[in-house]
Amino acid sequence: MDEIKRPPIKGRGAVSNATGRFERDTRVLTDDGWTGYESGGNEALSDPVRTTVSPASAKSIIARNESPDVAFDQSVNPYQGCEHACIYCFARPTHAYLNLSPGLDFETKLFAKRNAAELLAKELRAKSYVCQPLALGANTDAYQPIERTEGITRRVLEVCRDFNQPVSIITKSALVLRDLDILAPMAAEGLASVAISVTTLDRDLARVMEPRASTPPRRLETIRTLAEAGVPVAVLASPMIPALNDHELEAILEAAAGAGATAASYILLRLPLEIATLFEEWLRTHVPNRADRVLSLMRQSRDGALYRSGFGTRMKGTGAYADLLRHRFKLACRKHGLGDRNWHLDCSRFRVPPAAGDQLPLQLSLL
Repeated sequence: MDEIKRPPIKGRGAVSNATGRFERDTRVLTDDGWTGYESGGNEALSDPVRTTVSPASAKSIIARNESPDVAFDQSVNPYQGCEHACIYCFARPTHAYLNLSPGLDFETKLFAKRNAAELLAKELRAKSYVCQPLALGANTDAYQPIERTEGITRRVLEVCRDFNQPVSIITKSALVLRDLDILAPMAAEGLASVAISVTTLDRDLARVMEPRASTPPRRLETIRTLAEAGVPVAVLASPMIPALNDHELEAILEAAAGAGATAASYILLRLPLEIATLFEEWLRTHVPNRADRVLSLMRQSRDGALYRSGFGTRMKGTGAYADLLRHRFKLACRKHGLGDRNWHLDCSRFRVPPAAGDQLPLQLSLL
């Protein structure tokens, strides 16, 4: 039986379910006459793959980061895998550690850390804990669709509120507005900020590149609503993909500033590990006429490779194209009054609230 190419699945990002790098066997799709697939077809199929959510057996919840390229030192990620299905997501390779594919498995086989809030409260109470801003959703989106029913992110925010723990959220979902009742009061005390990722203003491109995320207009409206509620908002024009969405950089920054964003950042597309193959497959399926140009410019910006992981350059790239993108970003930020994104939240307000069963202070117990 010959290997066949699966047509793209409507509502999913990855075209295939490529084998993870730690698995012994390699899976290929073959036509045994029963699948109904036609080799070479490019019609999107109705989604035959259902999303499943399993509990994750988390023993700790605060992840520490020592990368000099990342501005935060600690983060919480309520979920593993992400149903937003962004084809470029740098977290895809983490599914290989679960013996699952960074392809379709990453966006359909999800894991929920349902004890995240309890673990966070326990870790914040530790005598050794030193308060620093906490990034929420830095790996996979904390407001992906299953948050509507799981509610893990909201419970984590409630813990942050109770401890006056500063938190900065990264998301591309309008669902963050559900938690304005927590975020707005925290922001008023310098304890909360939000960064909204706006990759493109083109709804058609967004539909195939990040199919289950909020639409671009909805994200801009989310920026506006957050800003009007007093929550500091940054826009992440990320990732910038050469010859695909990079021409939109200035328009994204202008639209976000008009909606109320006060800071901005960008990242040049990163293609570590399995993402390189998955992304090329996606390019040749959805934008075949641009694929070679995109990949050529990526190599020009990564010293001849599709990706270089070295600190200092992995986020922005090197070479003429990368330098031009950096210059365009700086000029657009200056024009629209957008500052650098920062993590300067107020850690001085952190406090450990009384736990159930704690003895009251002496002066209160005598009243």
